[in-house]
Amino acid sequence: MTPVANARMYSVTPAAKAAWRDLLAWVLARAGVAAEFVDHDPPKLLSELWARDDLGAVMMCGLPFSLRPRQPTILAAPVPSLPRYRSRAVYWSDLAVRADSPARSLADTFGGRAGYTLKDSQSGYFAFRHHLTTRHTAAPSPYREIVGGLMNPRGVIKALAEGRIDVGPLDSYCHDLIRAGDPAFAAQVRILESTDPTPMPPIVATAALGEHAVARLRGAFLAVADEPSLAPLRETLLLERFVVPEPAVYETTKQRARAVEAGAPDWP
Repeated sequence: MTPVANARMYSVTPAAKAAWRDLLAWVLARAGVAAEFVDHDPPKLLSELWARDDLGAVMMCGLPFSLRPRQPTILAAPVPSLPRYRSRAVYWSDLAVRADSPARSLADTFGGRAGYTLKDSQSGYFAFRHHLTTRHTAAPSPYREIVGGLMNPRGVIKALAEGRIDVGPLDSYCHDLIRAGDPAFAAQVRILESTDPTPMPPIVATAALGEHAVARLRGAFLAVADEPSLAPLRETLLLERFVVPEPAVYETTKQRARAVEAGAPDWP
């Protein structure tokens, strides 16, 4: 069975989707590993993709990675090029409101309606709740209404723009890619606060690729930074380079999620 490749997590604009596909195709070709590209677009759930045992090069949220019984093999993780990442393979959640909102701090949104993407998401759910329980300890569940099922950052922006929620979390790298590739859409919201950083979602494999193929794939990802022909793709993807993180770094993500589940009222 041919393994599959997918980068839907950060395919948040047409240009980003095309660039990720071209970049992964280059990596796979350089490594000499065959893979079939699958789109798995919304409303299909990413959790269904991540549960598969034939992943060859697929971007996976760090929380499901840390919780999966058979831990996938990490191939690489992106390091965004924007200064706010400081050349680190990390990201966070931007807590956003509509651009014309009167709120000037997160506390100003308390008593309103908060939104989230899906309950298995680090950036779209747990990061926001962890921020409330650690930075706003007097009000760990301060909203009169919670709106879930917004699917992804674009869904959060749409809900904010339409007035269905007053505040919601945006994966920072997704947010930056939307601001770069779809600025009019992104301009509908602005950031109030950002959560603590966590390790960047890795590109993983669950298929039995073999040690040599995994080593070649990792080497190909590391080579992306210095390949002149990939400069336009790196620019589109706001990508500095790739690194190969240790699986243990994602334990922080799991521990924060468990702390939220143990110490704060559940969100519907």
